[in-house]
Amino acid sequence: MSARQDVRPDLADAVAEVRALAEKNARTTDEAAEFPADVLDALRGTGLLGLLVPTGHGGLGGSVDDMLDVSIALGRADMSVAMIYSMHCQQVAGVVRHAGERLAGELLPEIAAGRMYLASVTTEAGKGGHLLTSEAELAAGDGHLDIDRFAPIVTGGSHADGFLITMLSPEARSPGEVSLVYAHRDQLTVTPSGEWNPLGMRASHSTALQLTGRVPGHQVVGEHGQFRKIVLETFSPMAHLGWSASWLGTAAGALSRVLRMLRTPAGRRNGLDSELLLSRLSRSRQRLESVHALMRHTADVLAQVRADGDDVSRPRYQLLINSLKITASEECHRAVEDLIDAVGLRHGYLKDSPTGLERALRDLRSAALNYGNDRLHLADGRLALLDPEVRFA
Repeated sequence: MSARQDVRPDLADAVAEVRALAEKNARTTDEAAEFPADVLDALRGTGLLGLLVPTGHGGLGGSVDDMLDVSIALGRADMSVAMIYSMHCQQVAGVVRHAGERLAGELLPEIAAGRMYLASVTTEAGKGGHLLTSEAELAAGDGHLDIDRFAPIVTGGSHADGFLITMLSPEARSPGEVSLVYAHRDQLTVTPSGEWNPLGMRASHSTALQLTGRVPGHQVVGEHGQFRKIVLETFSPMAHLGWSASWLGTAAGALSRVLRMLRTPAGRRNGLDSELLLSRLSRSRQRLESVHALMRHTADVLAQVRADGDDVSRPRYQLLINSLKITASEECHRAVEDLIDAVGLRHGYLKDSPTGLERALRDLRSAALNYGNDRLHLADGRLALLDPEVRFA
């Protein structure tokens, strides 16, 4: 089976290899809440970690659409793997678009060669998940930056080769003057804290970490205190696109497994003319078509915004980006609930069912909590007040 019909032809074999391994290991890593280290090795070996790295730095020169295609394909096998991958791609995009020439020249070839898996360190105890503020102070010395940072959730942090870390900018006058700093694992003392035993997304191994160390001053990404610009232009769009693709792939994989089961001789003997079954299948597919259309539209709009040099912080663009995240997180979860209703207890609720609906439902329950929808609705309410003409992107 191909990884996905629309994956770029020169990427298809690599994606198929990683997807097959993720599918093989998914039950084991889920049960043990264990990071999929073998899958990360495959991502390194196939060059997919460097998908968004420009060819001039040795990467694959892929586009945002390529990232979406790969994330959907991996999500069909294991949502944790897809989220690990899409979040790495978000970090890479931040380096490509915002890092200075020296840092980009040092870091991008390492990513392209598969030697650099990047983890994001943006969570912080005491700030309630607010991305654009920090309470951890970044100390600046004679050409260096001192890092002392605790993060309660770092996806894949125990296996990362490098970290992009948010901290309060040196000489900041407000909590919103946040800097983004790169640190190689060898430049830090990395101390895991606590256990990881969640309901779903178990293989993401998003444990707490304490990070301390010293890095050269040129390892700040963008300008000091300007993390907000990186978020608006890159991190937020790439996160919401990549997450949505991962969730869509997970729900699409669940639907595909159900349909294949129903089309077997045993499935046919149970009858395929039930109105309840057919309506649930229809609703599930409709939800996924809606998410897919909105995701592709959002990607196209953002590509045009970049090409035109437009301001992505305009309310209509931010509302679109946030609407994608909210819609995808809710509809993909509901699509799997529809499938459970359609096939019932035996095939929809049992952990050992070949449909995998139980794990998909647990994993997708995290989607609305991953930068909470309630927080985004508050932001969108304020943005809506700034656009009384209700202009669509």
